[in-house]
Amino acid sequence: MLWRLIKFLIVLVILAGIGLVAFAYVGPIFFPTEFAAPSAPITEPITLDLD
Repeated sequence: MLWRLIKFLIVLVILAGIGLVAFAYVGPIFFPTEFAAPSAPITEPITLDLD
């Protein structure tokens, strides 16, 4: 019984890995806004301590 559970979990992890890789390759085609870089410039003032 325990061995069947371990085999099931191993298969589930392998399928999740395949799904993640497939999403990384196919995701930008179907969800281009999710993978797009921010288009607005971001500026933030900084102060340098030169002492």
